[in-house]
Amino acid sequence: MENKGAPILGRKVFLYATSFFSGMSVMAIELGASRLLAPYFSSSQIVWTVIIGTIMIAMAIGNVWGGRSADKHPEPERLFKRLLLVAIWTALIPFIGRWVIAGVTGLLALFIKSNFLVWASMGSCLVLFVFPLMLLGTVTPSLMKATTESLDDNGKTLGELEALNTIGSIIGTFLPTFVTIPAVGTARTFLIFAAILAIISLAFFISRRRWIARSAVCAAVIAGLVFAPMNYSFAFWEGDDVVLEDESIYNYLQVKEDERRIALSTNVAFGVQSIKIKDGGMTGMYYDYALAAPLMAEQAEDVLILGLGTGTFAEQCLKYFPGCSVTGVEIDQKIVDISREYFDLPDEVEAITGDGRAWLTASEEKWDVIMVDAYQDITIPFQMSSVEFFTEVYEHLRPGGVMVVNMSMRSESEGSMNEYLMDTIRSVFPYCYAVRVSSGTNMELFASADADALARFESRRGEQPEDYAAIMQRVHDDMFTVEGGDYILTDDKAPVELLGMAVLDEIIGTELDALREQIRDEGIMSLLE
Repeated sequence: MENKGAPILGRKVFLYATSFFSGMSVMAIELGASRLLAPYFSSSQIVWTVIIGTIMIAMAIGNVWGGRSADKHPEPERLFKRLLLVAIWTALIPFIGRWVIAGVTGLLALFIKSNFLVWASMGSCLVLFVFPLMLLGTVTPSLMKATTESLDDNGKTLGELEALNTIGSIIGTFLPTFVTIPAVGTARTFLIFAAILAIISLAFFISRRRWIARSAVCAAVIAGLVFAPMNYSFAFWEGDDVVLEDESIYNYLQVKEDERRIALSTNVAFGVQSIKIKDGGMTGMYYDYALAAPLMAEQAEDVLILGLGTGTFAEQCLKYFPGCSVTGVEIDQKIVDISREYFDLPDEVEAITGDGRAWLTASEEKWDVIMVDAYQDITIPFQMSSVEFFTEVYEHLRPGGVMVVNMSMRSESEGSMNEYLMDTIRSVFPYCYAVRVSSGTNMELFASADADALARFESRRGEQPEDYAAIMQRVHDDMFTVEGGDYILTDDKAPVELLGMAVLDEIIGTELDALREQIRDEGIMSLLE
């Protein structure tokens, strides 16, 4: 194949580089999509399934379209125009993405009655990512047409193009996760890979002496945005009480502060993961209820928290049980850092970075109280919800020890997430009790091998400081015995994503019904009042 007037195309290395960086950009955009959607829809397996499925459909359509287009128009100029368009679209995502998500979600809220999380995340993904990834899907067939010189070596050429595209995809998987997103955030990650595609397109058009001005302006603007000051907020509707928005390998992180409290959230839409009351009082949340566990235990000298967060429960244990030793395991090092900087986590709390189950399995120590606080709405680690996991906890408790589990999504439906968790825990521990937290959707479950645990709680609860005793009275009045059943989660079978989504769908459905009723009675403009 001749490439008159296009010396850069005379070198396969440029086209191979195009394949490499296109593959890298596909995975970078996919991972960026997960981080863009996670604060609003969670990072559960269900949302990942929506993202991967949508992107694979887009790539398949792009492959077919690219192949047919290459046959009709074999000149590669069309391909590099498409790559320039992808670069522009990708660069716009950080600026329009949150508004698109808000718009799509608001529109679907008017008529979707079930599986809202799936439909809202899919709708947002379709609008934002199908078009650019469809265009990236045209790269390989177009490059194949441009690089094939004869039928004798077309198999070799295709293999080399696919290999470089795959290698680029591998690097594009690791680079955003471990480098760009933690270092500069999701928004700049989109801009970095948009700039790469724009520069590739610019190099092509310079060699062709066409579209130079347009492609140069696009590349310069996008590259400039990478280094420009940027105050990107996922929670764009929040006020001045947001003192930190950050991202880690695992989470979106938001710290809010007002006159009364400091709170950490790892998503925009639902819940608070950690809280600190500035005057040292009770939080009014599930952490207070969990303080029944040290009263049930024979002693409360050593406490382990799996899912430390910023240390709300740890500080409460130190306050009400002076001299106790508290160890917390938290998978996200940035949350540990935030706990020291913003929440004044006491130095006495040993904060360990790692996966809760893996760390517990490797440990030979035993504790009087173990708190499991690793469930965040729909994002429930299956490996910390199974019979095998709770057996590990059982074996790491001292005689007379107590486990307390914070279940964040209660539901009255048959076969709900919490019913599975309660039955699973009851299959391991002979004595289990639960209480619904009066505010929010949490439920606390207390489990022990000691028949005297409940009696100890009864005898000790009134001996505590007034604020503590008042909460324990509420726990006492609302506590019920968990009888157990046949809903069991195991390492082999733990569909926590589907179970969690069902509960979340139920909660969202209730809120949307109220919203629709308000629109019906008062009109849509009432939402703005």
